[in-house]
Amino acid sequence: MSSQQSTHSGRIAVVTGAAGGFGHAICRELALRGADIIAVDLKPAEHTVAAVEEAGRRALMLRADISDPEQVEALAPSLLDFGGGVDILVNNAGVFPFKDVFELDFAQWKRTQEINIDSQFLMAKAVMSSMRDRGWGRIVNLASNSLGLAVPGMVHYMASKGAVVGFTRALASDLAPYGITVNAISPSASRTPGGERFIGEDMLRTVAGMQAIKRVGTAADIVGLASFLTSEDCAFVTGQTVVADGGLVRH
Repeated sequence: MSSQQSTHSGRIAVVTGAAGGFGHAICRELALRGADIIAVDLKPAEHTVAAVEEAGRRALMLRADISDPEQVEALAPSLLDFGGGVDILVNNAGVFPFKDVFELDFAQWKRTQEINIDSQFLMAKAVMSSMRDRGWGRIVNLASNSLGLAVPGMVHYMASKGAVVGFTRALASDLAPYGITVNAISPSASRTPGGERFIGEDMLRTVAGMQAIKRVGTAADIVGLASFLTSEDCAFVTGQTVVADGGLVRH
């Protein structure tokens, strides 16, 4: 294993939404760099576990609806028992449904907030005491570059992702005294299973045409950033939202 690949050696990383495109790629990258992985998702994530084990690291798959406080409380002991504590949390789980604001009802609004922001708070609460006790921690939250754009039909989504940015900044202030950094990544519309399902190939290509780097983004385009933000090199970076979208938000 090279020095670059060992940047996360011995770390225990929890990644939510681990069955999806971004989550799977982040799990694999952190494993390649030496971390053991707890893959959390409502859906089966055996392919992610297999990728982690292929990289030579230990993996644990946990299935839960992490927007539900009771389910997060139930899985918390497994998070902490796997490696004696948690060093890294990547809050990747989320949804991005389109809905005309005149048709958007409160139940749809509330469910989007539960998945996109409530789950991040619940997961952070589940692991941050362990990080405090270890005197070291990295939390990375997935936000969205849509906050810098005008995207119709996404009032509920953009409100939830705006909350992610605020949550990231505030939590960074509270946890900094304990050696814990908290940052966010704002990716672009990307060619992942979710992106292809909810956005579609035509829209992905349209977005790419507006970017400075004119190709459709992929999960591979954010794993390096996720790796940095969860590493020792990130000791002096906190409270930041880093946009990784091929230069789209310059518009």
